[in-house]
Amino acid sequence: MTQQPLSTVRRKATMYAGLGSAVAGTVAGAVFAAQWFSGVWNGTPYPVAAPAATAQRLDERTQAVYDELGLSHATLDRDWPGGMDAGGYDCHPVGLRHFFDNLRDTPTSEPQVVDVHNDWALKGVSLDEAVPALERVRAALTGRGWTVTEYRRTSSLLEMRLKAPGSSDRVTIESYPGNRLQVAASADCARYPAGTPLDSAGNPRLPHPQAPSVLRG
Repeated sequence: MTQQPLSTVRRKATMYAGLGSAVAGTVAGAVFAAQWFSGVWNGTPYPVAAPAATAQRLDERTQAVYDELGLSHATLDRDWPGGMDAGGYDCHPVGLRHFFDNLRDTPTSEPQVVDVHNDWALKGVSLDEAVPALERVRAALTGRGWTVTEYRRTSSLLEMRLKAPGSSDRVTIESYPGNRLQVAASADCARYPAGTPLDSAGNPRLPHPQAPSVLRG
């Protein structure tokens, strides 16, 4: 058998090594692409959170706002159609595979996924009083790491939206006709754990709101 020159052997070894690296790179790239597409196709799963705990946290967020409003003369509007709520109407299936379903006028809600809301209103707060009250809230809460994401003021409207530090929790303060001032908080959609207590309508049971505690009686 004819022995190949050492230089030829080396060239072949280098070529085979390069081919091996190319194949390995192609396989790794294909695996990465498959994983990426699977993630896009199926979407990021909703986080898991107990709705009752979320509701309590939002209640505390609105209490923090009330404490800084400085409207001691205002009273709780007990006819306000708000309160604590956990609904899944805005929580749709995730991922590209549900793209066309989510474009429908009434897209499907993801089972066992809800977003929690809490809101109440004060009455006896004129727009002139609400403006400095919101400024007090802005100064106090931004000093604690909150972020003002939106502020609107017109001759008939006053609205401020804030985001809590280290969280996606949102709080909105908004004026309404009749000298009313709404304080509302909301959290992102989350899947509730198995065994979560449900009410007669099949929604997670939530604690009764406490804020603003000094006006609940």
